[in-house]
Amino acid sequence: QVQLVESGGGLVQPGGSLRLSCAASGRIFTVNGMGWYRQAPGKQRELVATITRAGTKNYTDAAKGRFTISRDNANNVQYLQMNSLKPEDTAVYYCNAYIVSPDYNGMYYWGKGTRVTVSS
Repeated sequence: QVQLVESGGGLVQPGGSLRLSCAASGRIFTVNGMGWYRQAPGKQRELVATITRAGTKNYTDAAKGRFTISRDNANNVQYLQMNSLKPEDTAVYYCNAYIVSPDYNGMYYWGKGTRVTVSS
């Protein structure tokens, strides 16, 4: 009923940039908090950045200064601009969002992930 679909991953050289997108679709009344997580090979999933509907942003130390989270409330899309990428940024990046349905039930949803590989 609700889908989160990520796009924009790929292979990039160290120092390069990528822009990830996540689009929410389906039975949606409103999309509240959104965020990006990542899971590197052999590691647990970790938070990267979050953004409220009002636009308040938070970043983990790994993302500060290099990544920028943003969103388009009209189209239920969020973005993650990643600059100065490092090999340690290699991971599957997941979109997360708290979505309220037209009958006012809210829950968190996850996308299936988009792979980012930083390598020369």
